[in-house]
Amino acid sequence: MTRTALHQRGSISVSDFRCCAAPGDKPFAEQYACHSISYVRKGSFGCHSHGRFFELVAGSILVGHPGDEFMCTHEHVCGDECLSFFLDPELVETIGDRKDVWQVGAVPPLPELMVLGELAQASACGRSDVGLDEIGQMFASRFVEVVSGRSHKPAPASSRDRRRAVETALWIDAHSHQQINLEDVAAHADISPFHFLRLFSSVLGVTPHQYLVRSRLRHAARLLADDARSVTDVAYDVGFGDLSNFVRTFHRAAGVSPRRFREASRGMRKILQERLALH
Repeated sequence: MTRTALHQRGSISVSDFRCCAAPGDKPFAEQYACHSISYVRKGSFGCHSHGRFFELVAGSILVGHPGDEFMCTHEHVCGDECLSFFLDPELVETIGDRKDVWQVGAVPPLPELMVLGELAQASACGRSDVGLDEIGQMFASRFVEVVSGRSHKPAPASSRDRRRAVETALWIDAHSHQQINLEDVAAHADISPFHFLRLFSSVLGVTPHQYLVRSRLRHAARLLADDARSVTDVAYDVGFGDLSNFVRTFHRAAGVSPRRFREASRGMRKILQERLALH
């Protein structure tokens, strides 16, 4: 079993697990350290938990409750891959700390959860500008709603909350060159990350991380058009910590690479005209 940490800050942590166990390998008992939900994105495995046995396939979810024991087996296929979210007690209490929900053991493939699991995987691979911590909170909240059968309908935002969301968006834009995350902006707004994510998304139509990435792209486009610094310098100056991620994200937004965008801004209009013609 190999574990790769993808996010380890604040009220939620995310890891990628890859198991190469095969039929015939002896299983062993394990214990959950905290509340968790693990999205099976590839392969299959069995799990003994709460006196029941579950067969999990791609799209299924393994659910963990602190202190509970479980044992995984691989009787049919070799290996599996999971994207796992680990939640701290405060976040679980905010979302809904119901034992009948968190001790279900496992959940079969459900469309309401699979789409978020795949969105989380896209974020982990850099193919989405929604933050992995944001998706984790959405995923956990939706899991509780689906399993409990109780949907959450937030009240309309008050004028004070709308102002709070707008002021935080302005703060994000002013500090977008820095490395900030959901915990940082929620602290600035003086509200819990879970409630702030819902408030911000409801008022502005995008998540805080989406707005952060788009602010960086906007600043990058301005620099590419008006500044002589290199593409690499632009990427790091606006807040991207990785050049390849910047190029990929910019291309996804603009339809052309940063270099081609700069060329277009300096008179090679044919580049953008060709791109527009494709649509």
